[in-house]
Amino acid sequence: MTTADDQPPTPDLTDEEYGALRTSAAVWAGASVLITDERGRVLVQKVGYRPFRLLPGGAVDRGETAARAAVREVAEELGVTTTLTRGLAVDWVTAAGAPRAEEMRFPGEILHVFDGGVWTEERIAGVRLPPDEIQAIEFVEPADLAALMSPDDARRALAALRARIDHAGPVLLEDGFPLTPSVLDRTAVLSTPRARHHFPFHPGPVPDGLALRQAWCWAFAPDGRILLLLDPGTGAACLPGGTPEPEDDGDPEATVRRETREEAAAELRDLLHLGYLSDPAEPVARTRYAAALAAVGAPPVDPATGHTYVRVLATPEQALALFDWGLAAADQLASVHEARTRLALPRATPRPLTELDGPHTW
Repeated sequence: MTTADDQPPTPDLTDEEYGALRTSAAVWAGASVLITDERGRVLVQKVGYRPFRLLPGGAVDRGETAARAAVREVAEELGVTTTLTRGLAVDWVTAAGAPRAEEMRFPGEILHVFDGGVWTEERIAGVRLPPDEIQAIEFVEPADLAALMSPDDARRALAALRARIDHAGPVLLEDGFPLTPSVLDRTAVLSTPRARHHFPFHPGPVPDGLALRQAWCWAFAPDGRILLLLDPGTGAACLPGGTPEPEDDGDPEATVRRETREEAAAELRDLLHLGYLSDPAEPVARTRYAAALAAVGAPPVDPATGHTYVRVLATPEQALALFDWGLAAADQLASVHEARTRLALPRATPRPLTELDGPHTW
């Protein structure tokens, strides 16, 4: 691969001279694979020759395509046969952006990141590491990548993960930085730890005797996407909703409507109760609703936090990718889609997240 334009030799250059010119601009080529488990944690490898963790992958061999190299590396390093058809990122890695030992004469690299998919526990159990090179694998929280990987590798892995969630197609990077940052990049989503809420979900009303800790809402736009709030300081994602206040008079619906108005300047209609989350450690309930969005105003300052949340529309599945709710999240998601059907709304097709940066009415 070269950095020069693929132009025919000029009258001033012979074929040999032109070939030498192009060879002088050659860079390396590499391929890596982003794999997550069902909780959204990223597979990284511990190797004996580097102090940092790595994604599965390696160099593209002579005459080999990047996709075939990625498939080969997964087979060699994890003992798993896979098919890779979706690219997530292409990174132009400069010599300055990824320092190497001087004797390696590193000229730069074009590194492709492919989507290895979400692996179940059964598939993970089938991993067979080679007797050398790969010492161990582990699945880690996205926010931990910066501490475990080299800075350029961590940026690239997070950018690829955001591109997978965003469904915007492969992202173009330079030294791990997106040329055109998405709203997930701009808010640094997944750079800080996701709140861990591994609570069982129960459809139906909250039992007597359980104090209400929180009331949150899956608020649907007409296209089947839901309103998601991103903290501008940490990138943390949450649904609209919050903690009951005295003015709510013990009515969780009043809590949901008030909190949604304060956090997102959003008005709800056709509120439906989904169920609640129980906490094994204490007798409290976190109740969940679904509703249709009627309108949003200008982005407000949330009185509880002093933040102006970044408001986006996302599919429910995209939202869950930004939460650490454990495997029980699947039960809540099923109730969410049941409520969407009752609201006579379509199932949203995956697409890039849309920021609501001004008033909108449906």
